[in-house]
Amino acid sequence: MKLVSKRIAIVQGHPDPDPERFGRALSNAYLQGARDGGHDVRVIDIAGLDFPMLHSQQDWLTGTLPESLREPQATLGWANHIVIFYPMWLGTMPALMKAFLEQVLRPGFAFTYGGSGGLPKKLLTGKSARIVITMGMPEIVYRWYFRAHSLKSLQRNILGFCGVSPIRSTLIGTILNGGRVRHELCLQKMRLLGQRAG
Repeated sequence: MKLVSKRIAIVQGHPDPDPERFGRALSNAYLQGARDGGHDVRVIDIAGLDFPMLHSQQDWLTGTLPESLREPQATLGWANHIVIFYPMWLGTMPALMKAFLEQVLRPGFAFTYGGSGGLPKKLLTGKSARIVITMGMPEIVYRWYFRAHSLKSLQRNILGFCGVSPIRSTLIGTILNGGRVRHELCLQKMRLLGQRAG
């Protein structure tokens, strides 16, 4: 079966630019697989971006998007598949990752007010996503004991709110003591997902 070529935006959400971070190896494996699969891929690395946090609702609604985020926002608009990588910090995404999403997913780009029934109109329909989260705890503990609360919030309250669907996820736990063989299996999985743009 021939795969349909996609436009993929990879968002590397690790605030640490250290190339030795396992989350960066995972996103690089996905990138390699996607390019091998004939997909068009652009990468957004938030660790290399300089932008302020939002401090008011007014700034979010009517403020100007920082110049450093114009190209990343355009990349998200261009893509029909978005892949987000980040490490679990204090039970959720790192603050820099959240600040990035707050900046780029503004009204007028991600949604607009005045939709039917008084609900916002979703502007990112037609896009799919995958969320890849690394964490120190076993993924089953996060899914079942903590009920994957931050993942569900990103899926439903952020991406889904803007119209992105379907949204799939990959959780990779116990990364600090997973061992070389398990790490290689995870990298292989990312390469295969990249090839399929899954």
